[in-house]
Amino acid sequence: MSWHPQYRSSKFRHVFGKPASKENCYDSVPITSSVHDHHFCAVNPHFIAVVTECAGGGAFLVIPLHQTGKLDPHYPKVCGHRGNVLDIKWNPFNDFEIASCSEDATIKIWDIPKQLLSRNLTAYKKELVGHARRVGLVEWHPTAASILLSSGYDYKVMIWNLDTEESVIVSPVRTITCHQDVILSMSFNTNGSLLATACKDRKIRILDPRLGMVLQEANYKGHRASKVLFLGNLKKLLSTGTSRWNNRQMALWDQDNLSVPITEEDLDGSSGVLFPFYDVDTNMLYVVGKGDGNIRYYEVSADKPHLSYLTEYRSNNPQKGIGVMPKRGLDVSSCEIFRFYRLITSKSFIEPVSMIVPRRSESYQEDIYPPTAGAQPSMTAHEWLAGVNREPILVSLRPGSQLMSRQPLRPERPLSSSAVPTSPLPLDPTAKRTAQDRQRPYSLLEEKVSRWAAEHRPEETKSWLTNGFDIFECPPPKTENELLQMFYRQQEEIRRLRELVTQREVQAKQLELEIQNLRMGSGQF
Repeated sequence: MSWHPQYRSSKFRHVFGKPASKENCYDSVPITSSVHDHHFCAVNPHFIAVVTECAGGGAFLVIPLHQTGKLDPHYPKVCGHRGNVLDIKWNPFNDFEIASCSEDATIKIWDIPKQLLSRNLTAYKKELVGHARRVGLVEWHPTAASILLSSGYDYKVMIWNLDTEESVIVSPVRTITCHQDVILSMSFNTNGSLLATACKDRKIRILDPRLGMVLQEANYKGHRASKVLFLGNLKKLLSTGTSRWNNRQMALWDQDNLSVPITEEDLDGSSGVLFPFYDVDTNMLYVVGKGDGNIRYYEVSADKPHLSYLTEYRSNNPQKGIGVMPKRGLDVSSCEIFRFYRLITSKSFIEPVSMIVPRRSESYQEDIYPPTAGAQPSMTAHEWLAGVNREPILVSLRPGSQLMSRQPLRPERPLSSSAVPTSPLPLDPTAKRTAQDRQRPYSLLEEKVSRWAAEHRPEETKSWLTNGFDIFECPPPKTENELLQMFYRQQEEIRRLRELVTQREVQAKQLELEIQNLRMGSGQF
């Protein structure tokens, strides 16, 4: 009896990785030679930040996303740390604010100017001082504004509230001291109420970050975890590490029971760390190997088999680090569902790799772009510290989707002889009228003019945001599809304005006729 694999219907079965052309890559970038197992890269829709080498301290580069090609060897750096920079993370709610941690045991918050850097940036916005040893990881809260977590080689996790006026913060709002060794990885769940950590003592812990209390702890000896990740709202965790026989392995865990993993899967015998990335919107898991050029991707489901292998992207150039673009920065016109930025140290090269769902239609694909987390926090830092939990604020990636209706034009009043919708022309001062005769037409006109002005009072200007941009600022289109959509919007606006001008001309003629009638009526008295 032959065995036939079960057929799985999935819209992501044919996802493929598409590397950017050379002119759209970043060349001659001095990538750090640090041996720590971190990403060394952070990306948002405006900038790409890369940890670099710097004599006499630590530094990183902040390159505008559109500035591809060969990098100037004297390009300005963000340098203010006295030791090597180990991790950098962009604020998810502010594309011009980034956090960095270093071997000098400090965390610094930087404001990146919107214009290009002309010289090295050394003035930081805030400095967080609390760790006794070097700080290895930083992590922003996914839903609360101004909340930052850091973990150091003093085995402590510290929670910082940046919503203060102090430039130097020396006391965190909470210090978690339950770990017995160096923390290798941290991950928040979707609403930020739970924190998962992987530690060098081979234990995975689920914590309540506000109380500093351990809720679950894994003591499983068959899997040595180095990275851990919450899988959205599936109430599961995924960890990557090594097996008993030193094979690279990933394991799936039940969030409520960490005694034994749900499933384990050996990948290969390489020694590099595996970086997991999970896309909550598509339920796809990407596993990136450090020291090789592979990016494996899986589809995750709540039912068995929980992990369904799709395929992998392969390259001959190994990556040392990796950066990931947030969903709001993707190109939806080309059906791009994920984008990596591979740090290739052998060539001092950064290569974007887009994960594409092949579709024939160029229209917006609603089924592969569900509402995703936007760039607006759902609560303040004080609300989260007080115990409030809120889900992320979701936005649609459809171009113009946030614009439910344009700034509405006031509905036109029906044309009638009793309505005067435009400002009156001045009366002839040479006309001879008695005081009583002059008062009546003037009072009628003033009453009608004031009534029309009240009804046509301009509305307050509103800001309609689409994918993080104000549509009335008209951001330049990036693709042919966006250019066509902007062209159609402008044509519609021109048509509406022409109709409005025509209506105003008719109203002006009616006003002239009414003024003549009033003058003739006043002359009969």
